[in-house]
Amino acid sequence: MSKITLTIDGKKVEVEAGTTILRAAQEVGIEIPHYCYHPGLALAGNCRMCLVEAEKSPKPLASCVAPVQEGMVVKTKTDAVVQMRKSVMEFLLINHPLDCPTCDQAGECRLQDYYMDYDRIPSRFAEEKVHKGKMEDLGAGVMLDEERCIACTRCIRVCQEVAKEDELTLANRGNHVMISTFPGKKLSNPYAGNTIDVCPVGALTSEDFRFKKRVWFLKSTPSICPGCSRGCNINVGQEESKVYRLLPRVNPEVNQYWMCDEGRYGYHSVNENRFLRATIQEKGKRTWLSPDEAISRLAEVLKQKNLSEIAVVAHASETVETLEALDQFSKNILKTRLQFFSRFDPAKPYSDNILITADKNANQKAIDKLGHKPLSELKQASGLLVLRDLTPGEQSQIQKSGIPVLAFFAVNDVIAASPSQFVFPIPSYVEQEGSFINVQNKVQKISRAFEPQGESRLMVEWLDDLSVLLNG
Repeated sequence: MSKITLTIDGKKVEVEAGTTILRAAQEVGIEIPHYCYHPGLALAGNCRMCLVEAEKSPKPLASCVAPVQEGMVVKTKTDAVVQMRKSVMEFLLINHPLDCPTCDQAGECRLQDYYMDYDRIPSRFAEEKVHKGKMEDLGAGVMLDEERCIACTRCIRVCQEVAKEDELTLANRGNHVMISTFPGKKLSNPYAGNTIDVCPVGALTSEDFRFKKRVWFLKSTPSICPGCSRGCNINVGQEESKVYRLLPRVNPEVNQYWMCDEGRYGYHSVNENRFLRATIQEKGKRTWLSPDEAISRLAEVLKQKNLSEIAVVAHASETVETLEALDQFSKNILKTRLQFFSRFDPAKPYSDNILITADKNANQKAIDKLGHKPLSELKQASGLLVLRDLTPGEQSQIQKSGIPVLAFFAVNDVIAASPSQFVFPIPSYVEQEGSFINVQNKVQKISRAFEPQGESRLMVEWLDDLSVLLNG
C-alpha cells in the first residue's frame, strides 16, 4: 500500500494511504480528543470533538473520519480549534446532570477530563434541563442513565459489529435523543458488557459493579481469562485482595478489545466459597490442620502405599507451571505412570465464531502436550491425588471404583461434593504467576494481583514439601 507524508503540528508523519488524521496523529504521540471514535469500531464522525484545521481546507475537518492527503498540513491546537472543542463541550454539557459524586464513571470519564482541558467555565444555560429516565435496565446487566448519554453511538456499534446483534438504537431527536432497545426487547447478547467498556461517559454502567467501589481505589493487574480456551486478555481490578471487576485488555491477535460476559462476571469464584485451610477427614469428622502438619500426615499415608500405584489427576484449567510441577512430581517422586486429567465439560457448551469456544478449559493444550489420559480411562489405583475439581460424572466414577481420594488440592470448597482424606488450599489464577496455552497455541502470561489468601500455597510449594518428606 502506498505511503502518504503529511505534517501535524509541525511533525512530519508517514502513514499508509487511507489512514485518518486522528490515527496519524496518534502515531507521533499527538492526542486529539474524541468521543465517538473507537479503534475497534466503524467510524461515525458524530461527536465533532476531534475537529482540526488543515491548510487549503475551507472548513474544519473531523479528524476521526478525514483521510490523510499527500502534503497535508494539519493543526490541532490553534485558538480556533480550542474554541471549537470548548463549544462542543458546552453543547454536550447543556443537559448533562451534575452527578459526578454518585456516578460510577467518575475518575474514568472523558467528559470530566475534557471539561478540565477545554471548558472549565460555569454553565451559561439558565433554562430547565431536559430530564430523562434514570437507572433503566437494558438487560444483560447493563444499566442506562439517559440523562448522561451524549449519543456517541459506540454501544450501538458494539452490538452490531462485535456481537452481530442489532439490539440498540437511537430513539427520538434533538435534545430528547436517547439510547434504547427495540420495543418489548432486552439487551441479551453475550457481549453486552462491552457496551459499558466503550461508553466514554457514565450513561452505561454495570449492575454487577455499580456503586461497589470507586475506580481510583482499584489496582489493575494484567491477566488472562480462564473461562474458556480462547484466553482473552484482561485486566483484574482489585483492592485489598478482593476482585471487583474484570475488563478486556487489548490484544489484536486474541480478543482485540473485547471479552464475553461469561468471562467478565466469572470472577466471583475468586471471592466466594474459597477453601483457605488444610483439613483432614477422620472418623466422619473434618478437622483443620496447620499446613506443615497436614502435608506431613499426607506423606505418612503415602509411605504406607506403593507410590507407583498412586494415580495423579491434573486439571485442564490450571497453569502450565502447575501442571508441569505435578507431572514432574508424578514421574520423579511417585514414579507412577497413572497420570490423568479432569476438565470442565458442560452438557451443552455454548460457543460462537467471535470469541467463545466450546472448550471451557483454559489449558487443555498443555494437558495434551503432557500426554495425560482422560480420567474416564482410570481402571485401578491404590489412591488418588486430585488437582482442583471433579465433575459429577467423575465423582460417580471414582465412588463406584472404590479408589480412595487421598488428597484434593482445591481453590473452592469441594468438601461436601468430593469428600477426601486431605484437602489442601491452592491459590486462584489471580493469586499466582504463570501461563496458559490457548486454542491458537499462544502462550500467554498471567500476573499475580495479590498474595494467596488464607493458608493457600502454590501447588509447587505443596509438592516440594511432600517430595522432601517422601524422600526423607
